[in-house]
Amino acid sequence: MSDQHQPGDTPQSWEDMLRSMLGDGADDVMAEMRARGIDPTALGGPPDPVMMQYALAQVQKMLSAEGTGPVNADVAHDVARQVAVSEGDPSLTGKQAKDATDALAVAELWLDAVTDLPPAGGTRRAWNRSEWVEATLPVWNELAAPVASSVSEALATVLRDQLPEGVDDGEAVPGMPAGVLHGLGGTIDPTQMMRRLGSAVFGMQVGQAAGTLSREVFGATDVGLPLLDSPDTVLLPTNVAAFADGLDAPLEEVRQFLAVREAAHARLFTHVPWLRSHLLSIVERYARGITIDLDALEAQVRDIDLADSDALRSALSGGVFGLQNTDEQKAVLLNLETTLALVEGWVDEVTAVATLPHLPHAVPLREMIRRRRAAGGPAEQTFSTLVGLELRPRRSRDAATLFAIVARAQGTAGRDAVWDHPDLLPGTQDLDDPSGYLVRREAAENEHADVDAALKEIFGEAAGTDGSGAGESGTAETGTDESGAADSPDAPER
Repeated sequence: MSDQHQPGDTPQSWEDMLRSMLGDGADDVMAEMRARGIDPTALGGPPDPVMMQYALAQVQKMLSAEGTGPVNADVAHDVARQVAVSEGDPSLTGKQAKDATDALAVAELWLDAVTDLPPAGGTRRAWNRSEWVEATLPVWNELAAPVASSVSEALATVLRDQLPEGVDDGEAVPGMPAGVLHGLGGTIDPTQMMRRLGSAVFGMQVGQAAGTLSREVFGATDVGLPLLDSPDTVLLPTNVAAFADGLDAPLEEVRQFLAVREAAHARLFTHVPWLRSHLLSIVERYARGITIDLDALEAQVRDIDLADSDALRSALSGGVFGLQNTDEQKAVLLNLETTLALVEGWVDEVTAVATLPHLPHAVPLREMIRRRRAAGGPAEQTFSTLVGLELRPRRSRDAATLFAIVARAQGTAGRDAVWDHPDLLPGTQDLDDPSGYLVRREAAENEHADVDAALKEIFGEAAGTDGSGAGESGTAETGTDESGAADSPDAPER
C-alpha cells in the first residue's frame, strides 16, 4: 500500500495533512518545523483539516491576489470581521433596535431646540459590530492607502535586497515554504510577491484596527471622521450597553446621551458641505508626506519568517515612519488636530445644551466621554502606527469653551455660523485664548472691509480714466463692445 496520501482519505497525522495539501513542499515545511523544535509526528492527530486548509489558503490568497491596490481590501475585510466577532457579536433583538432608533428620533427633537442646523435626513439605524465593519471599512482603506503604498514599495525594496543573488521567477524564496509557491502554480516574481505581501500585511493592519474599533464605538461618527457616504445616524446597542454597565447612570440615559452626540455629528457633517472632504483631504495630505525609514524597516524584517504574516504585521507596527520635520507636515498635522478639536468641541457643547434639561446625569456623562476621547483606545493607537497620526482631538475642551462663548455673545446662530466657510474656522491662537476669539474675528472682518473699500475706490477711479469710463450707451468702455468682442487693431470690422 502506498504511503502517499490519496484524495478523499482522512488524514491520520499532521504529516499526512501537510503532504495532502503541499505535495513535495511538505518536506520543506516539516524541516522548518523540526528546526524550530516541533516534531510533526508528535503532534497527534487527526489535525483539523479546515484550519490547516484555511491557513495555507490565506497565505496563497495574499500572494496571488491581483489588482488589490496598496491595501488588500479582501484581507482587511476578513480580518476585521474576525476581530469584530471575536468577543461575540449576536444579532440585535427587535427591542434593542427599537430602543436605539427611538433614542435617535428623540435626539433630533432635542437638537432642534438648540441648533439651527437641521436634521441630517438619513435613516436611523441600529447595527451590530459586523454591520459597522461592512459600512465603514471602505473609508479606513482609503485613509490608509497613501501610507500603505509607500510601505509596500519600501518593503519590496528591503526584502528584495535580502534575497540571495540569483533568485528568480519560480524559485523558492527563503523563509517562504515551497508549498506556497507550489499552490501558486510554482512561479512568481519575488519583487511582485513582496509588493503583494506588503499590501496584504497592510490589509491585516487595517482590518485589525477596524475590527477593534467596532468593539469600542457607539455610532458611525464618534471617532471624529465622517465614515459614511450617507447621512444616516447609527447606534451600536451592544457597545452602548457594555459602556453603561457599571456606570451610575441608567442605560436609558447613556443611550440617549450617545444618540444626541451621534445626531449632532451627522447634522454637522451633512449641512457643512465642505467639512467631510476638508477632513479627509487633510488626512490624505499628511499621509502622502510621510517618509519610510528604510533602515528601521530593514531592522524590523531582517530575521522574520516571510510566511509568518503576523510577524510581518508586528514588524510594520514597530515605528518605521520617518521623523516628520518639514514645516509643511507640521502645518498639515496642526490643521488636522485643530479641525478635529473643533468638530468634537461643537458636538460636545451642543450635546451638553441639548441634554442638560432632560438627563439628570448629563454633566458626568459629558465628562466621561471627554476623558474617553482624550485618552483614546487601543484601536486609535493602532491607527497612530498605521497612518502615522492620532485621531484624538487634543484640544476639544478649549474648542467647546470657544463655542460656548460665541453662543453667549451671538446666540446659537452665531455659534453655528462659525462653520459657514473654512476660512472662518478658529485657529490655534483662538484655542489658546477662546475669550479673545470674537475680538480677533471682528478685527479681521474690519480689516477685510477696509481692503474691500480700498479696492473699490481704486477700481472706481480707474473706471473714470480715459478709455475706461462709462460710454454714452451706459456700458463701460473697457476694450469690449456690448457683445463682449474685443476692440483691437486686428479685430474684424463690425
